[in-house]
Amino acid sequence: MNIGIFGGTFDPPHIGHLVIADQALTQLKLDEVWFMPVGQPPHKAGNSISSAHHRVRMVQLAISDHPAFRLSLVDVERPAPHYSSTALELLEARHPQHDWCFIMGADSLEDLPHWHNPRRLIELATLAVAGRPGARPDLNEIEHDVPGVSGRVRWVNAPLVDISSTELRRMVRQNASLRYLVTYPVEVYIRTERLYRA
Repeated sequence: MNIGIFGGTFDPPHIGHLVIADQALTQLKLDEVWFMPVGQPPHKAGNSISSAHHRVRMVQLAISDHPAFRLSLVDVERPAPHYSSTALELLEARHPQHDWCFIMGADSLEDLPHWHNPRRLIELATLAVAGRPGARPDLNEIEHDVPGVSGRVRWVNAPLVDISSTELRRMVRQNASLRYLVTYPVEVYIRTERLYRA
């Protein structure tokens, strides 16, 4: 099977995530997309993020109505440090029959040379890259730092949904509506659990 892996903090998961995942699924003819909440993102060390329990539950709620979306706990159930390349190594060891496609935004592709062991990442998976507002990755420049990456990128033509989880958390603190920005079950969960309150 061709499996898309969509890693992220998902604090909270929003419609931008769902749009990218669905477009990658259909355009790249993936069999499934596995959402992989990150245990403790290395690039957010020192930042306050919601517990893995809450983020996992929100992902479950966000993807529950899509027949090809799955939840992967491979990252949250292992000890730190949490790197995408090592998570993919675990997935490959557990599911050697699958081919992997790592879903990311163009902003993440720009930053790829600074990731932990990016060469290993592109050995294990192709990269499904969706546009992000303001991101203009230069593949030639990235190729210099991560040789072989050019041949591993598959572009996803997805609508540019300019939503960030950071902005949504700010909106919750201001008691603004999240309707149509997150799925309704996720909005209810955020309100019920009183997440992101000051």
